[in-house]
Amino acid sequence: MTMEHPNSPRVTVIIPHWNGFEILEPCLKSLEASTYNNLDVVVVDNASTDNSVEAIHREFPSVTVYENAENLGFAGGCNVGVRKTNSDYYLILNNDTTHDPDWIEPLIEQMESDPKIAAVQPKIMSAQDPTVFDYAGGVGGLLDVLAFPYALGRIFTTREADDGYYDTPQDIFWASGTALLLRGTALDEVGLFDEDFFAHMEEIDLCWRLQNADWRVVNAPASRIYHHSGWTLPPDRYQKKYLNHRNNLMMIIKNYPVAYLAAILPARLVLEGVAFVFSALIRDWKRMAAIVASVGWNFFHPFLLFRKHREAGKLRKPQAVSATLKRMYSGSIFFQYFLCGRKRVRDIKE
Repeated sequence: MTMEHPNSPRVTVIIPHWNGFEILEPCLKSLEASTYNNLDVVVVDNASTDNSVEAIHREFPSVTVYENAENLGFAGGCNVGVRKTNSDYYLILNNDTTHDPDWIEPLIEQMESDPKIAAVQPKIMSAQDPTVFDYAGGVGGLLDVLAFPYALGRIFTTREADDGYYDTPQDIFWASGTALLLRGTALDEVGLFDEDFFAHMEEIDLCWRLQNADWRVVNAPASRIYHHSGWTLPPDRYQKKYLNHRNNLMMIIKNYPVAYLAAILPARLVLEGVAFVFSALIRDWKRMAAIVASVGWNFFHPFLLFRKHREAGKLRKPQAVSATLKRMYSGSIFFQYFLCGRKRVRDIKE
């Protein structure tokens, strides 16, 4: 699908997909209604076993489809789409989203306002209840010093209603891969998604690397989309729990300077232990198993993690790293939420 206008930057929408044309179809129809006038739409199929590819060709002949021989996950699927195209901006998009017709223009306006902006996220609302923010990113992601992710409008499982409080654009720590506009030249500098993540937190890792290289990550609350959270991988699945825990630890080891790891990593492992005990108390056997497996995976891959840390370190600019660390919440969002009862970002105290 292509809509061209010589005065607008080219935007290539990249949608990784695996099975379930019934959820992809509303997304593509929603994009057809987009008012942005220089837009390509690409679906990267991760070896679907249903009729997805045939249905896309039949129902949306202007959409470009790239077929992978195997499931490369969210990270690998997105990377295939970026490598096979050439664009000013890449708009990473989940297949279970729908959108306001004019949602792309505010993203572009924000991106064009500063050449140092590398990533922009819209306001992500729940498709099931459009009055509340979606779990997968809210109005932009944040991170505490122990690398627990949370978001403007969502902390752990608590989601806020949209009352206009977060309507002013601001810098964020990470932009959700649910809908993420990326600058092509920034990707040329720091690289694409880390495919070892497969799925979950690959966008946080990328945004961390971008900031360490002196790029900005911001939100654009004037842009609004709607997300059917958990369609591809429901939250109660073992694989989702495992990937979240494993990738979080891998991300810490990869992106923190060595001087911080000696303090941060042991403290983070202690919280993994706390999560294990809590999971035992509520009989969440899947999470217990996921925590053990994720810690084990990181323990048994020291050379891979050392290589990732070293390669990420080549891109770090000392002054930018210092600024990135200051953007993190200096306390523990885990303790603020579970012990202090603070359920909203606006209530969190330094």
